[in-house]
Amino acid sequence: MDRRQALCGLTAMTALALAGCASPTPQDAHLRTPVPTFTTTPGPRPTPEYVPPRTGTRKVPPPNLKKITRPRGALYELPGEGNLLAWTVDDGVSSEVVAAYAKFAATTGTRITFFPNGVYSSWTENAAALRPLVDSGQVQLGNHTYSHPDLTGLSDGGIVNELQKNAAVLKNTFGVDPAPYYRPPYGYLDDRVQRVASGIGYTAPVMWYGSLGDAAVLEPWQVLSYAQEWFLPQHIVLGHANHPAVTAKFPQLRDVIRQRGLQTVTLDDVFLK
Repeated sequence: MDRRQALCGLTAMTALALAGCASPTPQDAHLRTPVPTFTTTPGPRPTPEYVPPRTGTRKVPPPNLKKITRPRGALYELPGEGNLLAWTVDDGVSSEVVAAYAKFAATTGTRITFFPNGVYSSWTENAAALRPLVDSGQVQLGNHTYSHPDLTGLSDGGIVNELQKNAAVLKNTFGVDPAPYYRPPYGYLDDRVQRVASGIGYTAPVMWYGSLGDAAVLEPWQVLSYAQEWFLPQHIVLGHANHPAVTAKFPQLRDVIRQRGLQTVTLDDVFLK
């Protein structure tokens, strides 16, 4: 068994436990995801509010990387050896959390790939803050479907509708086409979904190799524990713009990235078009 097969098997068994949007049923199902048990003793509960280290924005040039051809099939990690980290963020239930992510990216230069659901107004409400980051390439947008259904349970036409409807929202709001990257809700993906999605230009399903666990309601220290476990070289890490716990730990998450010598990248930073 090669490394990719092993990763696929690992992700299939642990994706839900690592909070990749827990259930394919109601829209609020992620709120009922069981919270993992930690042996770490929590410290005092911090106020879930992000305070940026400085005012204004930080202009950071794009990474000087030699782009490579994207491997075929689903992406679970960034290929090769290196110090790259793809921080990806799904959904967008909370407009306040989306706003905090935009402010964090602007003040720190952190590169992020968002996978929005167009059904949430948080993306249009924060378009003014996000648009300059999208235009510069610091923030990339992928397709997470419009309303977050299990794609494997839809008809072919339903799959096409979900992806195209969401793409229209992103195009109208930010002026970008999210293709070829999409993240199937809950990580549910099969050959039929890949075939249908590929037929309309979505040839790159993006999975993950580690999660911040924040599809569920967590304490901020738990989100940090997940980051300490999964912020590693060449990992694609999954987060959510749904609950405020992550925003309380933005400075510490940034510290983990710096201390480990990691470089945040978008998918477009790494792969040839």
